[in-house]
Amino acid sequence: MYSRSYRHKEVITMHILDTNLKKDWRKYVMQCLLVVVALIVILYFVDVLTHAAIVAALGASTFIVFAMPRWITARPRNVIGGHIIGLIAGSICYFCFIYPPLGLNDKFLYIFAAAVSVGLAMLLMVSTDTEHPPAAGTALGIVASGWSLSAALFVLSFAVVLSMVRYLLKPWLRELV
Repeated sequence: MYSRSYRHKEVITMHILDTNLKKDWRKYVMQCLLVVVALIVILYFVDVLTHAAIVAALGASTFIVFAMPRWITARPRNVIGGHIIGLIAGSICYFCFIYPPLGLNDKFLYIFAAAVSVGLAMLLMVSTDTEHPPAAGTALGIVASGWSLSAALFVLSFAVVLSMVRYLLKPWLRELV
């Protein structure tokens, strides 16, 4: 906070690029290349790209783990626990609102189930101290693309492998945000 005797106006500068980029550009490039290699290895073994919403959530998790490795949301407890909760919330909403063969094929029912899945995931994550924002996307993805054992196993294995990669590379990962 500025004192009252301070007479100069604050100078607000607008910039497009991160001010640390010029000095640390090698770190930025190396961590982004690590992301590419890790995702190629992980995605090569599983055909889950048909579940676009789930893949988007896992991509966001990858960003958090590699760009913000020391943030609370990048901890294994949050990454793994958050996605487990996302799977649980999405599965509950899918099986309660979408799956039962009640003859209901209402667009509003899908929208309602999707919205409730995100709200439920959020409630469960904040209640269990496993906040990981992309995991709400996992819940939404389960409702949007339908529940499947292969997708659930992929999400779990992806979260575990991503956390292991973070653990192994943590000494070399820098905060990019």
